[in-house]
Amino acid sequence: MSQELAPLLLLLLSIHSALALRICSFNVRSFGESKQEDQNAMDVIVKVIKRCDIMLLMEIKDSNNRICPVLMEKLNGNSRRGIMYNYVISSRLGRNTYKEQYAFLYKEKLVSVKRSYHYHDYQDGDVDVFSREPFVVWFQSPHTAVKDFVIIPLHTTPETSVKEIDELVDVYMDMKHRWKAENFIFMGDFNAGCSYVPKKAWKNIRLRTDPRFVWLIGDQEDTTVKRSTKCAYDRIVLRGQEIVSSVVPKSNSVFDFQKAYKLTEEEVRLPSCLSMPLSKDELAWAT
Repeated sequence: MSQELAPLLLLLLSIHSALALRICSFNVRSFGESKQEDQNAMDVIVKVIKRCDIMLLMEIKDSNNRICPVLMEKLNGNSRRGIMYNYVISSRLGRNTYKEQYAFLYKEKLVSVKRSYHYHDYQDGDVDVFSREPFVVWFQSPHTAVKDFVIIPLHTTPETSVKEIDELVDVYMDMKHRWKAENFIFMGDFNAGCSYVPKKAWKNIRLRTDPRFVWLIGDQEDTTVKRSTKCAYDRIVLRGQEIVSSVVPKSNSVFDFQKAYKLTEEEVRLPSCLSMPLSKDELAWAT
């Protein structure tokens, strides 16, 4: 591959891993035209996406808006058992000329998009905190115990990660008021470890100090691929009693696709993931 990939986080919301909605976060490092044209890289990306029912992709750098349509062709072109993906994507976000996009790819038979919203970072006295404002999506999930949930993604700039992570509490309060939703998932590449968020900084992060926000990826996890680095940059955080109780025990994890697909360190960086109960008639194609 011409460039590195980056971490996948997995969240399983379920009473049993075989009957689970798998929600993932994947920073596909510098996902632009050169990676799109690299067939080996795209094959790995598609293979990783197919592990998940909802996939958050980050660091999309695509001024021509071709990456998601190409992924749809690859995911749906040889679809087995009628498994079809759809997607929703943010506008190009960032300051000055550097822009990225968030995208959610999801299995249409399992979930649908109820609403989406670009968070406006204009609060008085605290303007323009986010390098890339969260693209918030409210999903409906008729086959799971939790019938709807909001995902708030974030890819921080390392140097401002403490402030950006803290500011997610304001995003939560705004979205809860705006949509009256109860179940929230915060996930993405928070750069929430090592020198970017030293131990002394956690006391300044409301998302961490408020016990109602439940962190699923521990500080000792390694969401990187480099042998020289061991940092928990990528995270999953929950808010809402119903969704917290629906997570499959020990299902939240980092999927080491470098090891799974026998790739070199130069070819990849890792993804992360979570899981929620599906009815038995979905089991045949939801594994």
